[in-house]
Amino acid sequence: MNEIVSSGLASVPAIKQYLSAAQACGLDCQPLLLQAGIDPDLLSKNNHYLPNDAMERLLKLLIEASDDSCFGLHCARFVEPASFSVLGYISMNCSTLRMIQAKIPIYEKIVGDMGVTTVEVANGFALQRWQCLFTDPEVKRHEVENVLGSWVCFARQYLNFDDWDSIWFEHAAPKDATLLADYDEIFGCEVLFDQPVSGIRIREALLDVPLPQANDQLLEMLLAHATKLLAELDQSQRTTDQVKNILRLMLNQQPPSSEMIAERLGISSRTLQRKLSKEGTQYKDVLNELRYELAMYFLKNTKLTLENIAYELGYAEARSFYRSFKQWTGETAGAYRAAEMSNSKE
Repeated sequence: MNEIVSSGLASVPAIKQYLSAAQACGLDCQPLLLQAGIDPDLLSKNNHYLPNDAMERLLKLLIEASDDSCFGLHCARFVEPASFSVLGYISMNCSTLRMIQAKIPIYEKIVGDMGVTTVEVANGFALQRWQCLFTDPEVKRHEVENVLGSWVCFARQYLNFDDWDSIWFEHAAPKDATLLADYDEIFGCEVLFDQPVSGIRIREALLDVPLPQANDQLLEMLLAHATKLLAELDQSQRTTDQVKNILRLMLNQQPPSSEMIAERLGISSRTLQRKLSKEGTQYKDVLNELRYELAMYFLKNTKLTLENIAYELGYAEARSFYRSFKQWTGETAGAYRAAEMSNSKE
């Protein structure tokens, strides 16, 4: 099995936002694109997609080259409607924020598979959270800050809305306290770190306030176009990758089943089995492959205990994880981690 990579696709407009910010910093992006394995000519096509892992490699290079510990956050200033592909224009023509939130889960895939948006409403507040699918911790932090910052900047500039309760980040605050002023400037509201999830919190009552720029007729045309794009995109992505994307979000919530995944894909369990069979695999193999990839990543790059890793991989009992790892590698997870730590010290 291979080392973990970000599966799925990323749209060219999503990548261009980062490149615009990098160029404004005076960076020469062409060699970085080539180093990330991206043909610069492909970026001239806004309807084109690139592998998610190529975008993650590029962001890693841009962050290092910019020498900016808040590069992702600062890139939010370069957001424009096209940054979200057709979903940006759909949002501009929705009548309320609640309507926008209803459209995002349906059409978010057009922007790419970098993460998934969900909305939780409770106690008079709505938390629009975003769960990033990138695997590199540093890149993931920059991507999350960019997405949340882009949402706020987009709403402020194109929806005439700027009344947020607070911003939540799962990761820790920057070590340099002076950088907190940059978060205040971008968000203009309370910013909280070390939270259980990352997202934007807003008073629920504001979700139904009419947005002045809404256009019902244009919205209908945009939705028809987005539906067509979505159908074409689904056909271009392997079922195996679609299953992995969903599994990444479900593993540590409940033991996943093929029936759950099929329901999320909008197909029957039998159809899912047939599609995977055509790709030379089956559900349990996809699940085991993802668990293996994540296990290797957690053991090499985190300090999670073996019990916590078992939980993250969706095992009901830690001993089930121990048994699986021994089957995958021929050695115990503890022995593998000890060997990796020893190698890193040499």
